[in-house]
Amino acid sequence: MALLPAFLRPTRMTRRASRPAAPPSAGDEAVLDAPDERLSPALVAAGRGEYGAAAALLAATRAAAEWEDRDRWTKRLAAFARSRPEWFEEWRAAAPEDPDTLLVGAQLAVDRVWPSPARAELLRETSPLITAAARADDRDPVPWRIALDHARGSRAGHRYFEELWEAAVRRAPHHYGCHVAALRYLGTFCCSVWGDAPHTPRDSHRECFDFADLAAQDAPTDSLVQALPARAAFAYLTDDRGPALPRERLDAAADRAVALSARFPAADPWPAETRNKLLYVLLRLERWDDARAQLRLIGPYATSFPWDRISDDPLGLFLRLREELLNGTGGPGLEGLLPAPPRPRSGRGGHARSGDH
Repeated sequence: MALLPAFLRPTRMTRRASRPAAPPSAGDEAVLDAPDERLSPALVAAGRGEYGAAAALLAATRAAAEWEDRDRWTKRLAAFARSRPEWFEEWRAAAPEDPDTLLVGAQLAVDRVWPSPARAELLRETSPLITAAARADDRDPVPWRIALDHARGSRAGHRYFEELWEAAVRRAPHHYGCHVAALRYLGTFCCSVWGDAPHTPRDSHRECFDFADLAAQDAPTDSLVQALPARAAFAYLTDDRGPALPRERLDAAADRAVALSARFPAADPWPAETRNKLLYVLLRLERWDDARAQLRLIGPYATSFPWDRISDDPLGLFLRLREELLNGTGGPGLEGLLPAPPRPRSGRGGHARSGDH
């Protein structure tokens, strides 16, 4: 998998500059996983059983090559279709060959079988749907992100994964979703259990950081890939395996994400997940002032990830952390809210618990 960074190529991504944020208070309301202003009408219409707004939304992302938006909105629409499938089934019946219908259908099929103990076997049955979505629009990297997730879930070998990776980044060299999929694969399969050369947990985290750092170094300053090292840091800080990585590496990952967060508007749902993940990392590193600054940028927009990795009540945990951070002194009050490490690491912020990239 060391070959993965070799496929990185320059691209460009732009977003609006950040604006000042009003300081939050512990009593402010918060919402979980709020849709942004473009997705919200599509979800409301789907709730009424109408698919036209969702179809128009995804068609617009394809026409404008808005691949990051297309990826996240595909996942949100597929998640909605899991619980409310009528609107999507009507859409699929009306436009079975439409690239957007095929894309949501592929994501939905993978999502439905992912929780199963027989996931590896069931995922193989979804391969034709992913292939159809990829062929429907050859420019689109999102079917290839789904294929990368599929490869991890079906326990595909490294060579096959690298072929998918090359195809994905050829279409969008700095697509964040594809990079996250690759990071997850590295974290899952850089070990001897799948028959590769022996790796220790330390090797796995180190390879994840190497991959994330190289990707971020090659990406534009306003690319979401700048937050990839912080995602590697999150995985490391929630994993109790292996010896410690240098504190400086964790701080550097957080610094990259802090710089990226400052480029986005404050109190905006679009970068909310990136900021919530960064908040967790900053808390683990005991960087209290930086964590408070992220709270100001997050505003009311809590996200399930990363809090659902450590709590069954992600919104409640976010609110309790926010209250303690704003009204307390940090440190002692937060230790009871974030899981304690099973054993110490070197440096100031070595909490750990098993988790996912």
